[in-house]
Amino acid sequence: MTTDHQVEVRLDATTRTATVKWVIIADPSIGPGLVANATSCLGAAVGKVLPALVGPQVEDASARTHAGLPWTGCSILAADAAKLLQIRTKAANREGIFVADMSKHAQASRSYAEYTEAMAGTDEEAFEYYAVSLVGPRNKIDKLVGGLPLLR
Repeated sequence: MTTDHQVEVRLDATTRTATVKWVIIADPSIGPGLVANATSCLGAAVGKVLPALVGPQVEDASARTHAGLPWTGCSILAADAAKLLQIRTKAANREGIFVADMSKHAQASRSYAEYTEAMAGTDEEAFEYYAVSLVGPRNKIDKLVGGLPLLR
């Protein structure tokens, strides 16, 4: 991964050997509906900025096409709100890591303008994150999320 968020595409790499790692960490206490919403929105945010993470469409034996999926895989991990804030803060200060987040403001806002206003009026330490997505070099991501359980 480079500082300008370009990814070396390795379609032959397994999810355990790829040099790029993608994780989304979510707070399970917000409930399954909000977790599903937060993780899907973060997937869209990552896909927009890092489209090379998504492989090309594939064709099945019946000649039907299927949309490409992330060749890196994406682990969904669990952490509480305090841990999410800690991870997001550390990740934002490390070179080569792309960070996307879903805060309480995003879930509560009814328009993008309302969301923008709420974000602009909140200091970083006061954010309550529902989920955080990280993409970057495997070793850097592992140091940030090592020991976190899979979200179940």
